[in-house]
Amino acid sequence: MRVLVFAFLSLQLVYAQSVVRISDVEAINPAEVSVAIDPTNPDRIVAASLQYLPPIGISNVVYVSTDGGKAWVTVKSANPKGLIQGDDSVRFSADGKVYHSYISFAGIRQQHPKKAENGIYVVSSTDGGSSWLQPLVVINHENTVTPFEDKPYLAIDRSNSKHKGTVYIAWTRFDEYGSKASDCRSHIYFSRSEDGKFSAPIRISDEPGDCVDSDGTVEGAVPAIGPAGEVYVVWSGPKGLVMDKSTDGGLTFGKDKVIAEHVGGWDFDIDGISRCNGMPITAVDLSRSEFRGTLYVNWVDLRNGDADVFLTYSRDSGRTFAAPVRVNDDTVGNGRPQFFSWMAVDPVDGAVNIVFYDRRKGEGTETGLTLARSIDGGKTFVNYEIDLKFSCNKEIFFGDYIGIDAYGGRVVTAFMHFVEPNRLAISSVVFDFEPATQKLKTNRP
Repeated sequence: MRVLVFAFLSLQLVYAQSVVRISDVEAINPAEVSVAIDPTNPDRIVAASLQYLPPIGISNVVYVSTDGGKAWVTVKSANPKGLIQGDDSVRFSADGKVYHSYISFAGIRQQHPKKAENGIYVVSSTDGGSSWLQPLVVINHENTVTPFEDKPYLAIDRSNSKHKGTVYIAWTRFDEYGSKASDCRSHIYFSRSEDGKFSAPIRISDEPGDCVDSDGTVEGAVPAIGPAGEVYVVWSGPKGLVMDKSTDGGLTFGKDKVIAEHVGGWDFDIDGISRCNGMPITAVDLSRSEFRGTLYVNWVDLRNGDADVFLTYSRDSGRTFAAPVRVNDDTVGNGRPQFFSWMAVDPVDGAVNIVFYDRRKGEGTETGLTLARSIDGGKTFVNYEIDLKFSCNKEIFFGDYIGIDAYGGRVVTAFMHFVEPNRLAISSVVFDFEPATQKLKTNRP
């Protein structure tokens, strides 16, 4: 398969592994995929997504590859209560244990639900995702959907700090999901586990958002761990991009700090997509590169008139941040949107890798996929066009995010795309770069 590299005025042809289907052929509209590489065996990759599983409805599914992404098997998650499950996040610990978090609920936006429950759970696997231990409860509300817990994302401390191995999770709590009441509030909450149990959740956002699930709501809290075990969380809301930080392993957090304007907000319209967002993704360089310790924040906004992908970074532990860097390299203000970005910073070579949907080519809702890679600490990016094109259907739920991970020059992306007008599938592409370079290895099929 050909992949095009756009680098300023030059155009180079390089080669990467072909697009590989992850989800089963019979899978019903899977979406919202997260993916992770095992640092103890980079040929082992685990992904997770939601999909429709009759008669339950939306449930979790896990996908496992043991050959570097050439082939995948599906492992269906347990769902004994028959609840809706989603918002998947997967992460590996330094010793190769994989964690999978998700929400589980029933009864939201129903006036008189027959069943009402909502919570956040984390399951783990010590055999690379082939089997999973019983779920750990982060928080659960029985017989009620108020408050509602939403969009939890994981981080595992893989530094050499005294907190190594600690599991962290951050999310949005709604007083009442979707309410337009003026006194309804959303906040960012946080929990940690170092002994197989999660701590009582703490609120880390100083100022609330609303409950509408739009620009005025605080959302997009993805924790990231620094070299000394410091914990960073960045989210978006009515004040823009806001950061909080803990220096004691997530026990306490400081004051919120606005780090960038989120022009146009995180909720914006994309033709053919039922809803779209540009929420922030946070990551820290744990490598031995010259950029070790750099804190990166990636998001999408409308400052140029159409949706573009941006990155800012801090070299001083979050005290100051660089001016936003535009990641996609098409013509500024061309009316061609990029959306649903996600980021992974390679813990071996320090490269910053960002994947996003891309409409710089084609007509109407025709959509492609691009990987952008930086080897100079986020100052510049090379864009790699992935050989994928599809048209979108607003009537089919497309989800809220896609996945990427990186280790030792290997970059794996996982994403949903239309294979028929009314049908989604999840696929992946694996890039194998020479570490700390833009050079792709040629030994992949």
